[in-house]
Amino acid sequence: MVITITIRELLFPVSFLLLLPCEAVAATLGICYGRVANNLPPTLEVINILKTNGISNVRIFDPDPFTLQSFSGTGINLMTGVPNEALPSLASGTPASALQWLQTNIFAHIVPSQIRYIAVGNEVLLKDSFYSPYIVPAIVNLYQALKMLNLDGTIKLSSPQAASVLSVSYPPSLGAFDPSLRAVLRPLLSFLHETKSPFMVNVYPYFSYTSSRSNQVTLDYALFRSNDMVQDGQLMYGNLFEASLDAVVHAMEKEGFAEVEVVVSETGWPKGGGEAASVENALAYNENVVRRVVGNVGTPRRPGVGIEVYLFDLFDENGKGGDECEKHFGIFGLDGVKAYDLRFNSEN
Repeated sequence: MVITITIRELLFPVSFLLLLPCEAVAATLGICYGRVANNLPPTLEVINILKTNGISNVRIFDPDPFTLQSFSGTGINLMTGVPNEALPSLASGTPASALQWLQTNIFAHIVPSQIRYIAVGNEVLLKDSFYSPYIVPAIVNLYQALKMLNLDGTIKLSSPQAASVLSVSYPPSLGAFDPSLRAVLRPLLSFLHETKSPFMVNVYPYFSYTSSRSNQVTLDYALFRSNDMVQDGQLMYGNLFEASLDAVVHAMEKEGFAEVEVVVSETGWPKGGGEAASVENALAYNENVVRRVVGNVGTPRRPGVGIEVYLFDLFDENGKGGDECEKHFGIFGLDGVKAYDLRFNSEN
């Protein structure tokens, strides 16, 4: 891999470059297509919106047959989810039964070449801890099934987790996984290392900001506009997004998995329904994330290594529970018009 040293990277010791993933590729920018709503446009209209805006990577949260069929042949790559409730049967079965699950639920509806990732569960350790013991066994069976189809090299398996799997995240260099979760996370990281698959994490500086009771996280720091740099050893941080990612990197290093890639499987900012939730702030946050992805900026710990990111969310989801802001992450209106002028690349 050729590393181009910029003025920014001179801030980082050469020794840190040895920790970079040796097979880093150009960063991918995608978007999450959440469907917890009763007023979304037809899927074919959604696909037109995606194509018009040059978006060719999409995350869907469950393998809905009609949705998969609609995307088939479009050239759009998918990260498709395995529902949390499907994990026990996949874990307790055999690779042959996992193969049947894949054939019935995914490959009967879309060509394998459009599946980039299979996300096995979502935030299980945070939201559905009952399913925690089933994560890795389910992944292993699915992996063996993909091997039977000679797809293990092109379709990667992972399990997106909330950033709260860290018990310590500040400063980033002290990043560490919650000890109570190590029994699941270590085997997961071992699998990811062996199969050259990424650790997926959902990162939301918005919630870090709104839950910060001691003002440790300022709004400017969360929105990439802080004039004050936070020093952590020899590294400098100007925003919470990069600090959060490097906390995960440090946590993996402490477990002996320094080379595992990180994919941001969700990140975004609400444009209403809560403190600091506005169109202006949503644009400021997402715009800065996009710039970093498109520019392969990386993070202070892994400078110049592009980070694959999936923005949340394509539309508002009026059926979501929780805080009101959860319903207002949509980047596009139901008519396909952007809620704010976010550019996904230089052409739109």
